[in-house]
Amino acid sequence: MNKNLKTKVLLCLMFLLPAIWSGCNKQDDGEDTAPITVYEKIGGTWNMLSLKMIDETAKTAGIKPEEMVITDQFNFGSFALTLNLDENNNPTTFLVSGNAPDLLPIEGYWNLDKAFPAADGTPIVISLYTDAEKTVIANQLRITSMPGATSQMELRLTHSSEGVTYVTYLYTLVTAN
Repeated sequence: MNKNLKTKVLLCLMFLLPAIWSGCNKQDDGEDTAPITVYEKIGGTWNMLSLKMIDETAKTAGIKPEEMVITDQFNFGSFALTLNLDENNNPTTFLVSGNAPDLLPIEGYWNLDKAFPAADGTPIVISLYTDAEKTVIANQLRITSMPGATSQMELRLTHSSEGVTYVTYLYTLVTAN
């Protein structure tokens, strides 16, 4: 065999063997696994880590203080939120427990405006309903920090009058495991 032919055969083997070798291994591309939804990430019981009240009127007017941590006031430290899921990880009921003032309904039904995080970073909205048909919204919470690397979740509740927000409550919650 001449030197030129040997070189060609060796080059072919160098390129063909890795291709043949990689064809023997089946790559797991996740086709058999459903993606994890936000429902799965936030379902369960969440305990209060902190609660911050933001005076939006003072903030706009530049008056201090514009925000205050109120976790240790009015029994907010006892607050817990349970978001129940069915066997298919679909939202069912919610329950607020503890001795904190009622900023949210005590119980009802819940849903999200989307099951997966938005690519543009738009907060996911948790709607709290008073009826099983989910037609009467009692309140809405925006998820501003999603559990993932940590077991914390941050929710934003705003109160408005005639379209003007006057107070925001920023809940930082931790899983109750």
